[in-house]
Amino acid sequence: MTAQFLNRSFFQRIFGTPATHKPIDPQCWSFSDDKITVDLKRATELKKPGGALRLEGGGLPMRVLVICGDDGKFHAFHNRCTHIGHRRLDPVPGTGTVQCCSVGKSTYTYDGKKIFGPPTGPTKTFKVEADGDRLIVFLG
Repeated sequence: MTAQFLNRSFFQRIFGTPATHKPIDPQCWSFSDDKITVDLKRATELKKPGGALRLEGGGLPMRVLVICGDDGKFHAFHNRCTHIGHRRLDPVPGTGTVQCCSVGKSTYTYDGKKIFGPPTGPTKTFKVEADGDRLIVFLG
């Protein structure tokens, strides 16, 4: 698989500015018992392939990226590049990958496998289940 890159400016990559924003509706998700529950009716960002939610705070033990993949499935990742840990990941629409927002452009498949960049290993992924209008992300 060949990596394709998000169209980002040099300054966006130097400063590590992610393309994925925090949810438009901050009440669209909750966290308890090592599970994130996303209300798909309220999480408009996940209604189409390539859409994503950047989840942070709210008692989460780590940052999480939830995406609606090009494969029509939902995927969740520890939103932390394995090369530069404070940098976040973004989906690369139409490619089946996520990519670090930094200059290194570390790129991973939906199953977390590294396909480009300086990291030596995979990124952490989480089990995701759709349950009607809810999405459950299992962190434990």
